[in-house]
Amino acid sequence: MRLKFRPVDSSFYDLFSEAANHLVVGSQLLSEMLSVGNSKAEIAQRMREAEHAADETTHSIIRRVNSTFVTPFDREDIYSLASALDDVMDMMDEAVDLVLLYEVTSLPPETTQQVEVLQRCAELTAAAMPKLESMGSLDEYWIEINRLENTGDKSYRRILANLFSGEFEALEVMKLKDIVESLEGAIDAFEKVANIVEQIAVKES
Repeated sequence: MRLKFRPVDSSFYDLFSEAANHLVVGSQLLSEMLSVGNSKAEIAQRMREAEHAADETTHSIIRRVNSTFVTPFDREDIYSLASALDDVMDMMDEAVDLVLLYEVTSLPPETTQQVEVLQRCAELTAAAMPKLESMGSLDEYWIEINRLENTGDKSYRRILANLFSGEFEALEVMKLKDIVESLEGAIDAFEKVANIVEQIAVKES
């Protein structure tokens, strides 16, 4: 193990935790958006506010990197992790926006599993970010995210098969496919976050 003589700067870990907590909020709003009976316009507005807050956190991380001489780990890894966390929020925001714009009132039942995967990924990521400081027990995080991503992939394929079964009209298929692809994109983005965390942990070990 190589020795490290870097000064402790906990602000980066705090900001990454803050970014991950935005994802927990976003996944909850996404769940609300896909539930029957909720005000979609109101939820979409709350999601826009959450996405803006997430952007502000990302900008704070970038400003911190640019103003810090010695960072807790490689600058490129900090940039990559901040960008990947932001990508997750962007994809969830896109899904919510599409539901509102397309005036979708119901989605295939299988989308529930996709949203549950996203919520679990968000919870795990929020729990993992503080561990970056000590790099402890992070292998459990990326292994579980990978498993969840595989579950999401299977759910995605089942949804597509259902959409193209002939049960839906062509225009409805196009609308639902866009939304489902945004959900899948968010799950894939979580896997990218986990992969970056793994790379950081390997470098720092």
